[in-house]
Amino acid sequence: MRHSTLLELAERDGIALPDQLVEDWPPVLSAADEKGWFRFQRLYDVARSVLRTEGDVRRLVREAAEDDVKDGGRWLEIQVDPSGYGARFGGITAFTDLVLDAVRDASEATGLGIALVIAANRTRHPLDARTLARLAGQYADRGVVGFGLSNDERRGSTTEFAGAFRIAEDAGLTLVPHGGELRGPEHIRVCLDSLHAQRLGHGVRSAEDPELLDRIVQAGVALEVCPVSNVALGVYSDLTSVPLPELLAAGATVALGADDPLLFGSRLAGQYATMRAAHELPDSQLAELARMSVRASRAPETLQREIIADIDAWLAAEPDTMGP
Repeated sequence: MRHSTLLELAERDGIALPDQLVEDWPPVLSAADEKGWFRFQRLYDVARSVLRTEGDVRRLVREAAEDDVKDGGRWLEIQVDPSGYGARFGGITAFTDLVLDAVRDASEATGLGIALVIAANRTRHPLDARTLARLAGQYADRGVVGFGLSNDERRGSTTEFAGAFRIAEDAGLTLVPHGGELRGPEHIRVCLDSLHAQRLGHGVRSAEDPELLDRIVQAGVALEVCPVSNVALGVYSDLTSVPLPELLAAGATVALGADDPLLFGSRLAGQYATMRAAHELPDSQLAELARMSVRASRAPETLQREIIADIDAWLAAEPDTMGP
């Protein structure tokens, strides 16, 4: 969500925003302690609360697409938990229909390829996750490409969500649970063993366990690494501590991501810029990071080939003609 949109919608409905979302934006979420996530979750829930109408949802999706195009994005997979909006928008099926309709409109208007990942909330009952998995499966050929598990990975029991992920796996969806950010390698193993994760939301702490990291590499599991949010939440002290070089040296498939630009203050291109600066990455490595992101996505094969050809052309261009 754009910060300006947050302020406008809150003013429209008389919603009082905390100073961290107004004068102090982007907010400071962590002081290298374990409370960063709780600050993030509180502000995230406040931001969600300003979405009151169908028009708000359509605007959110359209603006996200517009901003991704400006940032160089070619394919966007939006993760959403319909159960967080169902009560306000006529149920989880009606809300999913609304988002997918907004996705089609935004894609047509901007030229950006967009798909949906439906995510269960690990703080809710695992039976709710099964309901969402069945819903996701019903839309597997209508714009939904994946199934995830979000929220604080320190809460709940991941193994209890295995049934939901079996349903999603049977439907041919990509399995993309969060894991390996607030908890370490032991939780990544649970995501691999119990949920059959094919991509990991974060997964960055696999760098702490060479044996586990080798397993991830051999299995071709992609890691959605979000450096700025890792630092904002206190997982790492600074950007130079994010173990991207270790992951790449091991042969891991890494897709850089911005996580939540509203609360972390940085979009996709910013992740490439900060990692280039923090780890002195050459253009060739930035290009390969971009290629890996494309290959780890569910973008159609023809679009993947087009994007990778453009990445190759960027790399081959003379330095003085290279765009961001």
